[in-house]
Amino acid sequence: MRIIAGKAKGTKLYTLEGENTRPTLDRVKESLFNIIQNEIQDSIFLDLFSGSGAIGLEAVSRGAKKAILCDKSKEACMIIKKNIEKTHTLENIELYQTDFKEVLTKKIHEKLDIIFLDPPYKTDFAIEAVKIVLEKDLLKENTIIIIETDDNDRILESLKNINCKIEDVRKYGRAYLIFLRRI
Repeated sequence: MRIIAGKAKGTKLYTLEGENTRPTLDRVKESLFNIIQNEIQDSIFLDLFSGSGAIGLEAVSRGAKKAILCDKSKEACMIIKKNIEKTHTLENIELYQTDFKEVLTKKIHEKLDIIFLDPPYKTDFAIEAVKIVLEKDLLKENTIIIIETDDNDRILESLKNINCKIEDVRKYGRAYLIFLRRI
């Protein structure tokens, strides 16, 4: 896994061992950033369920003003810290080792431009996170929310009851990226 573009381009990232995390594949990451490239510059980017931090660090490398990274796992946060150091992005990162609900309800005090949600598959964490983000009014007028999932139908069904508009759905192997905006 590596940073694909920007000031840290080519930097190889540390990854987590084991099967508890599933890194976003480089081709999915590259497609994601091609889609949102015009929205990254000077943005505030939230990478919830960060894993190795690759998505948030990619955003900062490409010009995001700040990335907020969150993972509940101590091991994941240790890897993220090593990757922050390796990519020289410390001044642009806020890292929280806590539950996603804690971050959304108590740690974020500004409106976000881009939100990337890649929770453990087979959970409802993405839907819960979207509901909290809307409830806490953490969105700017044009904030984009991206959910990575392998259960597209279940997530899309759950989103029907939420005040969001599905703008696009992309499939990459077994992974889907769902792009949302507030209505």
